[in-house]
Amino acid sequence: MRSEAEVEQALRNYGDMIRRICFVHLQKEADTEDVFQNVFFKYAVKTAPFTSDQHEKAWLIRIAINECNSLKRRFFQRKVELSDDLSTYGEIQSPKHPEVIYALLRLPTHYRNVIYLIYYEGYQQKEIAAILQKKEATIATWHRRAKQALKEDLGGDEFEEPTR
Repeated sequence: MRSEAEVEQALRNYGDMIRRICFVHLQKEADTEDVFQNVFFKYAVKTAPFTSDQHEKAWLIRIAINECNSLKRRFFQRKVELSDDLSTYGEIQSPKHPEVIYALLRLPTHYRNVIYLIYYEGYQQKEIAAILQKKEATIATWHRRAKQALKEDLGGDEFEEPTR
């Protein structure tokens, strides 16, 4: 089990990112908080050490996505449609172009994850492939299709790649 100081440090370093990933995935603040707590509980009881900060961050992202998927598979989640107002979740909403966030949230989950991790968290496709445990070609395809879907939804030109 990890020490309280380790858990607090992880919350400071990765808490906002995990909360945003969960919200983008679930679109419900209450569900986001439930998954957020589960992720950091699993972190607290994990005894195996991480090889680096990047390994720790990738592990937290993978656990967050798995927990979101698990929650979405539950009967109630599949049968009841409730959605929070995104304006109350300020950090994820782009003040200049909120329509981009709404278009992102309309994408299928696997496309949404790739777009979020590339453009909001700065990961490269190879890193995302490792985190999501998919082939790099699959991530490239999802990225291309997600950009195309966003282009059609927003009626714009191709998106520029983020500068690294």
